Amino acid sequence: MAYPVPAENTVRSLQPLLDLISRAIHVARDRFQCYNRQRNGRSSSKTGNLSYSSTRSIEHPKGAPAEMLSWKQAVAKYQEPMLRKSIWQVVNTLIPYLSLSGLMIWTLHVSYWLTLAVAVAAAGFLTRIFIIFHDCGHGSFFRSQHANDLLGFVTGVLTFTPYHQWRHKHALHHATSSDLDGRGTGDIWTLTVREYVDAPRWKRVAYRLFRNPFVLFILAPLYLFLIHQRIPSRAVGRRERLGVHWTNAALLSIVVVMSLTVGLKAYLLIQLPVMAITGTVGLWLFYVQHQFEGVYWQRRKKWGFAEAALKGSSFYKLPRILQWFSGNIGFHHIHHLSPRIPNYNLESCHQADPLFQTVKPITLLSSLRSFTYRLWDEQRGRLIGYRRLRELRRQRLAPFRS
Repeated sequence: MAYPVPAENTVRSLQPLLDLISRAIHVARDRFQCYNRQRNGRSSSKTGNLSYSSTRSIEHPKGAPAEMLSWKQAVAKYQEPMLRKSIWQVVNTLIPYLSLSGLMIWTLHVSYWLTLAVAVAAAGFLTRIFIIFHDCGHGSFFRSQHANDLLGFVTGVLTFTPYHQWRHKHALHHATSSDLDGRGTGDIWTLTVREYVDAPRWKRVAYRLFRNPFVLFILAPLYLFLIHQRIPSRAVGRRERLGVHWTNAALLSIVVVMSLTVGLKAYLLIQLPVMAITGTVGLWLFYVQHQFEGVYWQRRKKWGFAEAALKGSSFYKLPRILQWFSGNIGFHHIHHLSPRIPNYNLESCHQADPLFQTVKPITLLSSLRSFTYRLWDEQRGRLIGYRRLRELRRQRLAPFRS
């Protein structure tokens, strides 16, 4: 799943202008087009004729185990959306969410604590609505792209997210996921140890503030959905910018109608808690999907598509009820391997091939360790925290002190 967070690109500004332009061109041409070929299904297997070696070993990039040859066939049959399942998912998600929203209005006259209790359930369904929105953005929820776009716009309004602009940025996220040279769009600001050590003091302070759990999981989601998503990006096309304006107009219409019917205060009292809970849950899911123990990151020259999917995206094994509300997005390794698979087929695809069974799951309890990860250590190929950074500094200074 993807809840984009405004990323920090100051590091790039330290490089020469020509290098910056070259990098932008390289990413736009090689990675974004690579993803589009996959998305449009130009190969017979509908996974695209991608510019990566599908036979590269996950553990040994130069190897080619036989089981790696079969993953395209394993995912192909799960890429077809089923109209019956898609419609049922819309029914069992949108209707309960709208019903709970109405119930929250009624509970305002009883107890606001009861309202907040109902808001937790409503946030669960809103998270599920975002998964439907997410699938529409990948063109995987319906066979018809027009149907995906229509439902994507509607669910985008409900989740305060402009559909076309989000789809554009999320495509870049898939094209550059786990690529250390492709950071900066649709991801969470992550510095390497060297970048952090070499950064000026003000930037280190800003980075620590941004990565603080309260800022990252409480304040950032509210800013993202309520403010940042209301502003068209300069990096997108005219269609995407117009989509932002249409989404804002639809949201304004809802606010006006609710103000005239139940009152602006009542609307804010029910909408803000739901958005806050949904944003926190969603951002945590996105965070743990790409920031976990053993995660894969590589420079562009060594980057591999299959490795980025199966080792750079987590298998978040959640309890059944949470798996349902999160729309199976815990099978994120499968989703990055083939974004054309609808969310209701992800688990079946995971169970279909022995290769996918080798991906180590992350449990709800073990995922809490991700709170401590702050920097990427390129030398050791792992995420570390500030405490580990201090230990490494002391180790390097020890010979000079003795």
